[in-house]
Amino acid sequence: MESAASSPQRARAVGRGDKMRAVVLAATITELTKGGYAAMTVDGVAQRAGVHKTTIYRNWKDSDSLVADALTKHFAVEVPIPDTGAVESDLRELACSVVTTMTSEAGQALLATVLAEAGRTPKLAEVKDAVFGDRFRRAEIVVTRAVERGELPPDTNSTELLKTLVAPIYFRLAFTGERVDETTAGQAVRVALAAAHAGALPAA
Repeated sequence: MESAASSPQRARAVGRGDKMRAVVLAATITELTKGGYAAMTVDGVAQRAGVHKTTIYRNWKDSDSLVADALTKHFAVEVPIPDTGAVESDLRELACSVVTTMTSEAGQALLATVLAEAGRTPKLAEVKDAVFGDRFRRAEIVVTRAVERGELPPDTNSTELLKTLVAPIYFRLAFTGERVDETTAGQAVRVALAAAHAGALPAA
């Protein structure tokens, strides 16, 4: 890491507004990846991002807010929402993106953060809920389009279908440690579609 003496020059290079926020959020992800949630500090993020600590506190009320924003933005970018014109290929791309993202070094570290630490840190449990809630809201359009095309029953619950899709992937990653790959993604798609067509995922 660079010395504190170089911070003013680095802070000017970072800039303000959206550019500054992007740099700080990227630094937060790096800090989480390298040391985990317990070791992450606002000081460390500030030094890595090249900004003053007060800059961070002006934009985020505390470290948990910073982590929540960083994780939400990271997963929104790393798992794009597909639009192939068919629900099966849309869900397959979505599942494969989850596999690719969560098996990376950063993905594994971030998964450990939102799952393992949430049980010990109530505020981080809220972070986990916010991250996954945002993920499902962004992906709802995949199910909405499929219903409009007549590929899924009209009363299909989009959130439940998406949970059914990703559940076997996250179960292997978080609990059993089994290998996950495109085959896992394909199986998850077939299970999710079968459940929807069987009427097992009705809207509330």
